[in-house]
Amino acid sequence: MGRLAMITACTILMSAGGAFAQDSAPKLTVTGEGEAVAVPDMATVSLGVSAQNADAGTAMDEASKVAEAILVRLDSMGIEARDRQTSDVGLQPIWNNPTNSDDAPEITGYEASNRLTVRVRDLDQLGEVLGAVTEDDANRLSGLSFGLQDPDPVTEEARRDAVEDAMARAKVLAEAAGVTLGPVVSISENGGGGYAPSPMPMMEARMSAAPVAAGESTINARVTMVFELAE
Repeated sequence: MGRLAMITACTILMSAGGAFAQDSAPKLTVTGEGEAVAVPDMATVSLGVSAQNADAGTAMDEASKVAEAILVRLDSMGIEARDRQTSDVGLQPIWNNPTNSDDAPEITGYEASNRLTVRVRDLDQLGEVLGAVTEDDANRLSGLSFGLQDPDPVTEEARRDAVEDAMARAKVLAEAAGVTLGPVVSISENGGGGYAPSPMPMMEARMSAAPVAAGESTINARVTMVFELAE
């Protein structure tokens, strides 16, 4: 039994030593970047309504009426309820600016506001939507961005491009160092991103149909790959 235990212990040590040698083998870590471009098929619009009145309740009622009119208009244009979200409902006092530094500022009225985010899935309809909501007294357009309803295929293409980039970098580095590139030990994704145009400024002018250009959407990907090396 003692001899068997000693042989078993030696076998375990040899296995552990082999694993340690494998783990301590030289490795090369590289990061690859990739991207894929697609034509957007969806737009997200952030628009707002504000109303001022000496009475707080009246200001809220006026803003709410405009917001309701916009929702009714969006209904008539076929924008589904799932593509509309109200947020940032607020009421702020309006202060005067005393001409005399000794005078305390006073509240002269109130400004009520709310913001509505709308997804437009038919880009041919986007200009018409922008024109319609401004006709219904939406007086703030704080953001317009374009995107993809199904970004997965484009994201996968960007990931493949990132892996190819990492492989190419690894081959160049290994060749320059005079070593042989071994198998891949691990691959990890470092996150990605997407392109969106800069927000459009606040619009005060009314329009029947705003001209828009969707351009392209670019999805980025980054991967980190670890390779074994052999001399």
